[in-house]
Amino acid sequence: MPATLPTGRQFTISRGDARATVVELGGGIRSYVADGRELLDGFGEDETVSSSRGQVLAPWPNRIDGGAYEWDGADHQLPLSEPAKGNAAHGLLRFTRWECAAHTDDEVTLSQLLLPQPGYPFSLAVEVRYRLTSRGLDVTTTARNVGSRALPYASGQHPYLAAPNGGLLDACTVQLRADTFLPADERGIPTQAESVDGSQFDLREPRAIGDLQLDTAYTDLERDAEGRAAATLLGPDASGTQLWVDESYSWLQLFTGDTLAPERRRRGLAAEPMTAPANAFRSGTDVTRLEPGQAHTACWGLLPIRQVR
Repeated sequence: MPATLPTGRQFTISRGDARATVVELGGGIRSYVADGRELLDGFGEDETVSSSRGQVLAPWPNRIDGGAYEWDGADHQLPLSEPAKGNAAHGLLRFTRWECAAHTDDEVTLSQLLLPQPGYPFSLAVEVRYRLTSRGLDVTTTARNVGSRALPYASGQHPYLAAPNGGLLDACTVQLRADTFLPADERGIPTQAESVDGSQFDLREPRAIGDLQLDTAYTDLERDAEGRAAATLLGPDASGTQLWVDESYSWLQLFTGDTLAPERRRRGLAAEPMTAPANAFRSGTDVTRLEPGQAHTACWGLLPIRQVR
């Protein structure tokens, strides 16, 4: 048998000159090329995934303090996947093997069935569809409660937008029209939400990144007529990438990668769509209650921004 790639089977889709590759491990995206350039700071097919690059975050995104939460009068304790900080991080599906449910030239759907386990004794079916359109890449996540009792649910994804031209974020500009940010402590656990007014975290107008460090969740997102909010990263030549989210995503987390390995540090901006913030299973903020048979669908996408000539 041929050697298995570190992230398992690779599923490539294409449309025109655009192509994207998603992987069997965790159902995540590792590459998206459009306009002749790589829009994601991802990883090669012969590399392991690191720093949650492109991974699907479910049944919760970000962190749960101590991995402990209460649901319908019962206490639950999740494994601490971030032991150094004492947190359960980024859900339970990142390092599971996903099934390919459908694959055409420009679209692929991966699925996973999460069965009851310690800390999350519920049954949840999750499906992620990646589709290339005439504008960009659309990603749709649908989760359905296939068990016999109500469950808590939130989701997100963890793409890193590449600094254009293979450079660093320092030379880029970022924009996210959001009125509120959520500070966090040294363990990544939120404190009290604050207005961006007068703070270094105000990104409502294009902001030169420079030495700005972000690992920050934003909410109260400004939306267009279609209900979409967006974060935009532009390089010095005005080329870049926009990540948009639909109304199912109330939160966007931006991370400049300052704590990553030196060779990956500040080479990409993690722009993470989230239906709920960090520690939501404990705070209850924006957690979705899925009754048996109920489903939740959320959409986000990537748009290449061409160089202004």
